[in-house]
Amino acid sequence: MDAMSKGRVLVVDDEANVRVAVRLILSKAGYDVIEAEDGLAAVAALKPGNNPVSVDVIICDLDMPKMDGIEAIPNFLFGLPSCPIIILSGSEKLESAARLFQPGIMFKQGVKEFLSKPIDQVKLLRAVEKVINESGRRDQFAT
Repeated sequence: MDAMSKGRVLVVDDEANVRVAVRLILSKAGYDVIEAEDGLAAVAALKPGNNPVSVDVIICDLDMPKMDGIEAIPNFLFGLPSCPIIILSGSEKLESAARLFQPGIMFKQGVKEFLSKPIDQVKLLRAVEKVINESGRRDQFAT
């Protein structure tokens, strides 16, 4: 990771255009961005072993093929138990997931923010900065 980076973000979404938009917004703001096209690919990237990816925050869609966000979140936490998660979804699942948020199951699983599609650049940047600052994860990588 670049020494000047504000943090590393894993973006998990089956829509390539969403991943690209999030990457462009966050990269421009100084974040390193890694992409995964579904929960299964994200879990594989984070899996402890040969070369696990280290991230400061995960941005995850809920409605994806192979492994959706609700299935993927507990798997993310296996390798990165303190990593904050932001849900970014246009899905009808967002409303039901938000009801579980405080102080429910998803909050206990590391979900710190909910954002809806289409992407609002200002809200996205604020949410990423907020969860990284609150989690103190950047301190772990400071040299």
